[in-house]
Amino acid sequence: MAMLEVRNLNVYFGVIRAIKDVSFDVEKGEVVTLIGANGAGKTTTLHTITGLLSSESGTITLNGKDITKTPAHKIVSMGMAHVPEGRRVFASLSVYDNLLMGAYTRKDKAEISHSLELVYSKFPRLEERKKQIAGTLSGGEQQMLAMGRALMSNPDILLMDEPSMGLSPLYVEEIFNIIKEIKKSGITVLLVEQNANMALQIADRAYVLETGSITMQGKASDLMNDEGVRKAYLGA
Repeated sequence: MAMLEVRNLNVYFGVIRAIKDVSFDVEKGEVVTLIGANGAGKTTTLHTITGLLSSESGTITLNGKDITKTPAHKIVSMGMAHVPEGRRVFASLSVYDNLLMGAYTRKDKAEISHSLELVYSKFPRLEERKKQIAGTLSGGEQQMLAMGRALMSNPDILLMDEPSMGLSPLYVEEIFNIIKEIKKSGITVLLVEQNANMALQIADRAYVLETGSITMQGKASDLMNDEGVRKAYLGA
């Protein structure tokens, strides 16, 4: 049984069928990436998995439990965290308060403090700026904060939506190195990313999404070497 199982998912916006019979699995400990062009349905898929959008049909299972109709705030306490596109930090709060917001479903103060130390060890810059107002951070620092905030919920699986968007090449490299560290710590990752080259370099497996349908799937290394994928997404 996979940690996350998506089966025959269909999502509509009015009469428009945005997601068409999408099925995929994410095994425990993997990094799995969904790649595709703008408008392919990647973000819609993540939003449906995390309860922010409703599906017309299909099932979503997390650790063997059906979460298809579960509200987003309850899904967090079941072990899934979402790093949204565009960071969405609480701009008027400090870095420290943003991180504590990520632990809102947890009650044990000692465990929360332990998680905070782990986040600071992965993101030393956040500790340096813990009193700084989040809205004054750079884009790369805000992305780190969004990732750290999600990790504060102590998730089994982390869903990340376009973590490299709008960042300088230096920050992009740093963010992807941190994703590799997150995987090493035992957290499973489902990654949506337009930078297919970077995503395929760190992923175990990949799915290609085109106009709401999965058109290819396989080992990330195999897709990296596929001529069609290289022409469409890797600029080769």
